[in-house]
Amino acid sequence: MTAPPRPPNTPRKALGRLSLPERNFVAEALRTETTGGVLLLLAAVAALAWANIPALRHSYDAVSDFHFGPGALGLHLSVAHWAADGLLAVFFFVAGIELKRELVAGDLRDPRAAVLPVVAALCGMAVPALVSTLTSLSGGGTAQGWAVPTATDIAFALAVLAVIGTSLPSALRAFLLTLAVVDDLCAILIIAVFFTDRLNFAALGGAAAGLVVFWLLLRKGVCGWYVYVPLALVNWALMYNSGVHATVAGVAMGLMLRCTTREGERHSPGQHIEHLVRPLSAGLAVPLFALFSAGVPVSGGALRDVFTRPETLGVVLGLVVGKTVGIFAGTWLTVRFTRARLGEDLRWADVFAVASLAGIGFTVSLLIGELAFDGDAALTAEAKAAVLTGSLIAAAWATVLLKMRNARYRRLCEEEDRDEDLDGIPDVYEQDNPAYHLRMAEIHERKAAEHRRLAAERAAEARHGLAEVPGGAGEEGDRPA
Repeated sequence: MTAPPRPPNTPRKALGRLSLPERNFVAEALRTETTGGVLLLLAAVAALAWANIPALRHSYDAVSDFHFGPGALGLHLSVAHWAADGLLAVFFFVAGIELKRELVAGDLRDPRAAVLPVVAALCGMAVPALVSTLTSLSGGGTAQGWAVPTATDIAFALAVLAVIGTSLPSALRAFLLTLAVVDDLCAILIIAVFFTDRLNFAALGGAAAGLVVFWLLLRKGVCGWYVYVPLALVNWALMYNSGVHATVAGVAMGLMLRCTTREGERHSPGQHIEHLVRPLSAGLAVPLFALFSAGVPVSGGALRDVFTRPETLGVVLGLVVGKTVGIFAGTWLTVRFTRARLGEDLRWADVFAVASLAGIGFTVSLLIGELAFDGDAALTAEAKAAVLTGSLIAAAWATVLLKMRNARYRRLCEEEDRDEDLDGIPDVYEQDNPAYHLRMAEIHERKAAEHRRLAAERAAEARHGLAEVPGGAGEEGDRPA
């Protein structure tokens, strides 16, 4: 059911109620991401324990550094390398599908609706980069880590919401999801542009040709996983050997999938494939990456270095301060200088809380940290510790802010989910449907009739009781009481 057209002079609601199809999609996507986020948290905790328990530390290093794969194809990589370059390609493949769906069928389809999340996301990447750079340079450090705090980890953020038991209205959840989608696209562009120091043009040409073949097969309607999975692996291997980060192949193939339905289709090919691959990404690929990337030494000295070394302090401040300020400022400026207005149920405190939650930058920040400080193992480990520290501080700060508003969020969610006529559609989406009001009238008439019947029965019982009182209520045997 689509919303009625908005009069041309009516201010557009920013972070207003979603359409029903968009709400259902967001709910399903975030349900999987929340489960994956909990697994991600468990994997991060397991990595920290594995890497810091003295009896297990050497085994963690041995497993992470174990190499396997065909050396003739340039793919004799360590387990940690396979996780970062291989498994995360699955994550970015899903991100590519999400972005394509947003562009053709979601919030980003309408330029007016897309302005708010896009501006907020871009400000939420630019300000952390600026904060990180200024902090590092003012402390006598280098600006190598400027890109580390620019990413938001939607799975980790949703896991925090699940753990602390905080509800969020669907509009805020969709805003957070769209922010993360734009973040992922910008992150892959940053990786491709700024962290490619060598190019193998033969491999790059082969990867480009493979992507063209992938696109042509999709256009021709060719079906079968046995065609696309081998082709995807070839494209990934060629992209890896080209010098461009291999995850670019994943997002490129995701963007090529069709995400609009045709006559006779219940779901588009993109939605169908995303439904199949998202659990693999959220439940296996990202947690395994976290397991072999988050294992950094944790000690008093290591934590002290995080706050005393300018590069790592810049990462922490970028995540905690830069993300919050950037996203909040981008949202405020968009509302201030356009006709957009906040939804009537939301306040600026809600935007600030979600902006602080976006400071959790785990997965992609860890990946960029490895690329930014490649060749300096000590600084790479410190950058990872800074990502973990900044994400934990952002999570704790967001928890406090969200808990303060949780009672209101719970009421809003209950209102969004109420379905008194039991037709499977929340009542807030049927206010303009005459059939809904007729059904509700019948329900209330049945309830009124039942209450009239009960009232009559109680009145009859009361009259019967009063009729019996004179004959015996005041007597004890045959004597007056």
